[in-house]
Amino acid sequence: MGKRCAIFGASGGIGSALVRSLAGRGDVDRVYAAARKPGAEGDDRIRPVPMDLGDEASIADAAADMAADGPLDLVIVASGLLQREPDVAPEKSWRAIDAAAMAEVFRVNTIGPALVGKHVLEHLNTGGRPVFAAISARVGSVEDNRLGGWHSYRASKAALNQIMRNFAIELGRRNKAAIAVSLHPGTVDTSLSEPFQSGVPEGKLFTPDYSAQCLLSVIDGLEAKDNGGFFAWDGKPIPF
Repeated sequence: MGKRCAIFGASGGIGSALVRSLAGRGDVDRVYAAARKPGAEGDDRIRPVPMDLGDEASIADAAADMAADGPLDLVIVASGLLQREPDVAPEKSWRAIDAAAMAEVFRVNTIGPALVGKHVLEHLNTGGRPVFAAISARVGSVEDNRLGGWHSYRASKAALNQIMRNFAIELGRRNKAAIAVSLHPGTVDTSLSEPFQSGVPEGKLFTPDYSAQCLLSVIDGLEAKDNGGFFAWDGKPIPF
């Protein structure tokens, strides 16, 4: 029997690429594509599931809908917010911090994935090596921060990493083989990174499909000792 996988944030650039990559694998039977406006997928292994990351009830309903078919082997939260005109933009200094904008960034980048975990972790397969992963960002690393700025985005991803470490500890008590990790996808050619791509070194701007394949390769190679870790697209650990 193949794996049952779920992507939350399946309509985004990375999320949709993860759905495509998983659906193309021979070891996967079903991919749940959860998004606010899920598309009508042509592959019968892909099942669109309506879900709004800002609506906990919809997250709970989506998780219950997925679990009705059986336990999940892989769940990835692929949502993210860096800027949204005209109200949300990465801050260049402390003077640009806005309470409402910061709250919105945390709602999408931290609270949303936390709520997904709240309602999905109990439905992970208790056998084998189930994985719960969230797309984080290298700029969420406190130790790696050399430039400052981007206060809301950096802080929201750092907070996400802490949530994922908490989930990892709790999961380990239920199933020593279960894994929860934060993943950095690299700089991916999506609407999130588009305004900031001019400074990306040649060869370091990834297509969504390439990033998705790299992330799934990292996930495939995870071991119990990696539970609670923070890893880049190439499998290298990132300091918290």
